[in-house]
Amino acid sequence: MKSRTTLTVLGLTVALGLLESGCVTNGGGGLSPGMAAGLDSNATAALQSLYASTPAAKSLGRKAKAILIFPDILKGGFMFGGQIGNGVLRQHGRTVGYYNTVAASYGFQAGLQSFGYVMFLMNDAAVANLHNTGGWEVGVGPSIVVLDSGTASTVTTTTLLSDVYAFVFNQTGLMAGVGLQGSKITEIQP
Repeated sequence: MKSRTTLTVLGLTVALGLLESGCVTNGGGGLSPGMAAGLDSNATAALQSLYASTPAAKSLGRKAKAILIFPDILKGGFMFGGQIGNGVLRQHGRTVGYYNTVAASYGFQAGLQSFGYVMFLMNDAAVANLHNTGGWEVGVGPSIVVLDSGTASTVTTTTLLSDVYAFVFNQTGLMAGVGLQGSKITEIQP
C-alpha cells in the first residue's frame, strides 16, 4: 500500500511540476510566447537528432506535406496511466501550429518514462484531417505506420503508401512500451 501511495504522490508531483514549468498546458489559454519559443527550439533539436540518427526519417521529411513534432512526452501510471506533451506542426520548414497530445490507459502498468515522437503527414488528406477534426485521435482516420530504425531502412519512395509515418525516439524511464494509438492530438493557441 505504501508503494502505491508513493507512486501516486510521485505522479501527481510530476504532473503539477509539468503544468507549472510549462511543459504541458492546462487547457486554459494555451502557450505563452516564451513557452512557444522553447517548444520550437526543442522541436528543432529533436528533429535534427532524429535526422542524424535515422536517414530514412530525413528522406520522409523531404517528401512530407507536414511534420508534427512532439519532442517531450511524459507517460506514467500505476494501473491507470496517461501521457501528455506539446508539439509543433511544421510545413515548408516553418512552424504553423502548436499541438497537445494526451492519452489514457488502464491495465497492469507501473512506472514513469519520457519519449518523443515525430509524425510525417505524407498527403493533403492527412493534413486536412488534423486541421478539420477538432482533435485527431491516432488510430482513427488516416492510416499510420510506426517505424523504428530497423523497419525504416526498408522504406523507399515506391513503398510510401501510408498517410502518416511516425518515429518514437529518446525513450527514458522505467515503463514498458510506447503506444501512439488512442492518443488525441489537439491544436493549442500561443
